[in-house]
Amino acid sequence: MRAKSNASHTHAQVVNAWCMYDWANSAYATTVMAAMLPPYFSSVAQGAGFTGTQASSMWGYVTSLTMLVIALLAPVLGAIADYTGSKKKFMFGFFVVAVAFTSLLIFIGTGDWLLCLIFFALAGIGNAGANVFYDSLLPHVAHPDEIDQVSAKGYALGYLGGGLLLVVNLLMFTYPGWFGIPTEDWGVRLSFLSVGLWWMVFSIPIFRRVKEPPRASDYVATVNPVRAGFQRLGHTFRDLRRYKQLLLFLIAFWLYADGIGTIMKMATIYGTEIGIGMTDLVGALLLTQFVGVPFTFLFGWLARRLGTKRPIFLALSVYVLVSIGGYFMAEAWHFWLLAFMVGLVQGGSQALSRSLFGSMTPKARSAEFFGFFDISSKFAGIAGPLLFGVVGQLTGTSRLSIVSLVVFFVVGMLLLRLVDEKEGIRVAQEENRAAGLA
Repeated sequence: MRAKSNASHTHAQVVNAWCMYDWANSAYATTVMAAMLPPYFSSVAQGAGFTGTQASSMWGYVTSLTMLVIALLAPVLGAIADYTGSKKKFMFGFFVVAVAFTSLLIFIGTGDWLLCLIFFALAGIGNAGANVFYDSLLPHVAHPDEIDQVSAKGYALGYLGGGLLLVVNLLMFTYPGWFGIPTEDWGVRLSFLSVGLWWMVFSIPIFRRVKEPPRASDYVATVNPVRAGFQRLGHTFRDLRRYKQLLLFLIAFWLYADGIGTIMKMATIYGTEIGIGMTDLVGALLLTQFVGVPFTFLFGWLARRLGTKRPIFLALSVYVLVSIGGYFMAEAWHFWLLAFMVGLVQGGSQALSRSLFGSMTPKARSAEFFGFFDISSKFAGIAGPLLFGVVGQLTGTSRLSIVSLVVFFVVGMLLLRLVDEKEGIRVAQEENRAAGLA
């Protein structure tokens, strides 16, 4: 009885350690990617003579390039990590790059638009790469009957952690004197450094407590791991018919993630373009964070009772309304309202998409398959911001870019209806049993 209790306690510690990485790295998503760096970059670029629309377009192009790099790297690196049993090592390498270049954003001042884009791109590559291997640990950390709830817990903690630091960062910008900071500009720059330190400290649990999953059963020490990774990747491509439900879900996810990712990445720079101040932008995103905590847990609860797909459909329906509302947005309170609506569904849609994919993923190939999952989300991160930039440049406004996202949500939902998740889970469990990882 005591042994069973200790095992349960240890499992809970491992789950909590895994979830804490969401708490750690969500500060990057909130303060850097969404709230403070886009409008700060807009001011930096305008200080160098660019217009607000040009700044938005450049931001969209660099975001697309960043996502393209990791999309090309992720699957083969995932295959190598599965083969050699080095998921955590790859995660740590990307994590170091992300933390370092996020912290270096403190040195960006007026006119340093090119350096800002370089640092942002490298930090983004590090963050996205680390997330591939972090997500790939989910099927190893969570039991099959709790994967939805564990994924939701991670996202909820991410909202809470990212939100708490964003409160501090907002105060650093709004009331710099409280912190002994000389100007608002330095309040923003020191916020970027605080994200790097926060990220580093709260990532300690996952690297200490979560074990490296075992390497592939066909691992041979004398075989070149890069060659073996490409061979495993080629085998997966040839065998995709066996994973047809997983493939269909990836296509659906690619489409609706395009809309979600674009809203996340472009919201504040779009708000800046139409004249909403940074205090309202950051405050509204802060609202999104704290609304997201209980509602992400709610989506985990809904998945237990309704299945995983139905709550995702609900979330995507709300995103359709957000996209339409974004076209008409003109006042600060409009941004606050849309941010509240996003907070209702953002964490739940992402958490359940991750857990649904994890449920249909063979454990022996988790990093490789989550590399494909990351390709879906990163190509979404390419197409959406690229469309945003091109349409904005052609029309002189980003309003049509926002409303065009409706197409991605609607078509994504239509394809998601076709996914037979029970068949996908059955195939994954068969492979797990064959590999001795059930």
